[in-house]
Amino acid sequence: MEYTILKPSLSEGILLITISRPAALNALNTRFFLEFNELLNEHDGNKEVKVVVITGEGKAFVAGADIAEMVNMNPEEGSRFSRTGQLLFDRIEKLPFPVIAAVNGFALGGGCELAMACDFRIAGKNAKFGQPEVNLGLIPGYGGTQRLTQLIGKGKSMELQMTAQIIDANEAYRLGLVNHVTTSDSLLEKTKEILQTIQTKAPIAIGKIIECINVAVLSDSAYTNGKTGYEKEIESFGECFDTADMKEGTSAFLEKRKPNFKGE
Repeated sequence: MEYTILKPSLSEGILLITISRPAALNALNTRFFLEFNELLNEHDGNKEVKVVVITGEGKAFVAGADIAEMVNMNPEEGSRFSRTGQLLFDRIEKLPFPVIAAVNGFALGGGCELAMACDFRIAGKNAKFGQPEVNLGLIPGYGGTQRLTQLIGKGKSMELQMTAQIIDANEAYRLGLVNHVTTSDSLLEKTKEILQTIQTKAPIAIGKIIECINVAVLSDSAYTNGKTGYEKEIESFGECFDTADMKEGTSAFLEKRKPNFKGE
């Protein structure tokens, strides 16, 4: 596929995905979902990809869904548009390697939902977050009612979504919506600094951490396979003992040297 909205680049294990539709503040449309799914298909099983960073070009991370595309939808089309977004964001959330949102500018509506589908978020000081869908007579449709509640708690999630309040990066940090706030100029630098640390750790163990934490917060029975988070942790802990990375990590600890993990 020829990418017209996404600008992907892979370097040193980091797949950087830049959403480039700046004239529309990177608003999410049907083409975006097609391109992002195709990009994930393209890199499925690509061992060169260790981590993913998602960011936006221009003044926004993503300022929301494309209202012009939505305005004439009927209920069936609206539900289909919501399901398309949820399926992609669920896919992002369940990827077996870290996915980080580097949030520059507006992350509103679908943009906030995309950021929340990532494993964690790093924000520039100019970032703005919110779920203002009630201003349009709508509700969040890409998982926002669920993920915002998981991240910041029921009461504050209720307030932000009912009032359509937009919060700045510092407030998002205070609420636990973002992990770090940095200057806009150093946003990607800070993101890569954290990812470089993660890349020194055992890749299989990182993937299992993602799975276990997701079981703790997801109710998707197909994903959890009926297991509790504790049961999943026991299973995953045991599976680590069958990896070369576990042998390397424990040997390196006993030999007082740095481990050399290979994701095996």
